Amino acid sequence: MSNLGKAYSSLGDNRQAIECHDHALRISMQIGDRASKSIDLQNLGVAYAELGDAKKAIEYYEQHLAIAREIGDSRGEGSALWNASLALDVLGRRAEAVKLARDALAIFERIGDPYAEEMRQKLAKWQDNLTHSKPCRPP
Repeated sequence: MSNLGKAYSSLGDNRQAIECHDHALRISMQIGDRASKSIDLQNLGVAYAELGDAKKAIEYYEQHLAIAREIGDSRGEGSALWNASLALDVLGRRAEAVKLARDALAIFERIGDPYAEEMRQKLAKWQDNLTHSKPCRPP
């Protein structure tokens, strides 16, 4: 269901993607799979962000962040922080966005994630008044 949701999202059908990710989330919760639940929450956040609902996206990113921290998923934690920063920036909350982006970048640098360089560049552009970016989705 999660992969089907990603496929719908890549086709631009984010409403259908949300239905699939929500179904995947219910399954993850039923079987007690916290790692999958975390990913499902992130995918829901990304889909809502792509629909333009930054507030709803942040709600899902915050839940994703909490679980990622609980289970020790550094990459998930960094992704949740980064995606939340993008959504905050869309809402005009640049100072909060920059703080979360810096925290996300620090995690991605610590774990040697190749996305760190792209994040560093986007953060620098933000500081030069960049207002919009796309959320990242882990492979």
